[in-house]
Amino acid sequence: MIFLATKWHVLDLPNISRKIHDKPIPLLGGVAIYLAFLLSIGFFWQTGNLFDSRINIGLVAWFLLASLILIVNGFFDDKYKLPPQISIIGPIISVAIVILAGLKITYVSNPFGGIFYMDNILAPGSFWSLAIPIFITFFWLMGMTYTTKLLDGIDGLASSIGLIASVIIFFVSLSWDVSGSTTSLLSATLAGSILGFLVFNWHPAKIFLGEGGSTFIGFALGVLAIISGSKIATALLVMGFPALDILWVIVRRLKNKQPIYQGDNEHLHFRLMRAGLSQKQTVLFMGFISLCFGLVSILFTTKAKIGALFIVMALMFLLSSWLNYKLKEKHEAK
Repeated sequence: MIFLATKWHVLDLPNISRKIHDKPIPLLGGVAIYLAFLLSIGFFWQTGNLFDSRINIGLVAWFLLASLILIVNGFFDDKYKLPPQISIIGPIISVAIVILAGLKITYVSNPFGGIFYMDNILAPGSFWSLAIPIFITFFWLMGMTYTTKLLDGIDGLASSIGLIASVIIFFVSLSWDVSGSTTSLLSATLAGSILGFLVFNWHPAKIFLGEGGSTFIGFALGVLAIISGSKIATALLVMGFPALDILWVIVRRLKNKQPIYQGDNEHLHFRLMRAGLSQKQTVLFMGFISLCFGLVSILFTTKAKIGALFIVMALMFLLSSWLNYKLKEKHEAK
């Protein structure tokens, strides 16, 4: 893919101020991840080890098609620099496909015990009891898709967080499924595909994820979180720091009357680097935070996960406040 991206001139050029690399870097790393993921799934499919009684063949097939749409959409975005209003069409179609295939968040674990079913919010069988799970699933998948897309700002960050999240979902799925289940195999396959790419994406990166790769990782994690037993809190714990950072950036842009899709260097990873961390140190720091909170989801109960989510929010607030103070101090010292 490095060779093909260079030949087809699908490159990330350092032509605007927020770019931190100093030479053109090939994109299309997401194509490599997707192909590795697809080939591995094909192998398990052929050997008869992929499917179990909980996950049907149709859902996996539609998931792979939806993911392919993201990869193709990403290729055209990387090649022709599509405006955000056009590039968002691909993720919307992909999310709609898996929902139409039957993927929905129908329940979540109750922190006080038992299961909370979405269709019990209103009268069972009513329009809203059917529509609410669909709306929640749509916004969940779109949120996860764009979390990793916006996280992809420095070498190895989005792929490292994606690797950690897929490994955590793998271990959590073992507690819900039988050993060697579809969800555990899918999450392990995703982890292996990302790990193979991360070797080339670690700083100094030889290839970037590109639009297709950054959206595919988040989309796949969102789907896996649902089919592994609605482990939404688990995914939120691992992705909590990046998700809160994106929420903060969106609020700041709205406050400053800027388009929310306009790129800048105010994301957490950029601010950490301006505070003095290197690219590798920033990735290791954010990866360590994600890993720590991910381990909570493996080792503790749902009630502890809810408490950990509040800790993530508090930690993000404290870190942002410290960074604002540190950066203001550095600016005044100049």
